[in-house]
Amino acid sequence: MIGEAVSENVRRYRAIASLCRQAAAFRPVQKFSLLQQAEDWERLALMELESSFDQSDAAAENLDGPGDPQVDTRWWLPRREGLFANLGC
Repeated sequence: MIGEAVSENVRRYRAIASLCRQAAAFRPVQKFSLLQQAEDWERLALMELESSFDQSDAAAENLDGPGDPQVDTRWWLPRREGLFANLGC
């Protein structure tokens, strides 16, 4: 539920940033101000994502026992026989 709210906020922030960049393309007088606003909205979206990851990391640490090792699975690759089985490599 919280993840859905975070992703919705990030989507909205990035949509507003996109609108600022589009407006900057058609309003040369206000271009720098609009691009700065777009950068601010993107920064807000990143902060929202980072805070949600910090919260999920804290929750995961509370669930793990003191002897459980932390394994970072973000960089694991799919097994060769799984994803690449039908490529004939």
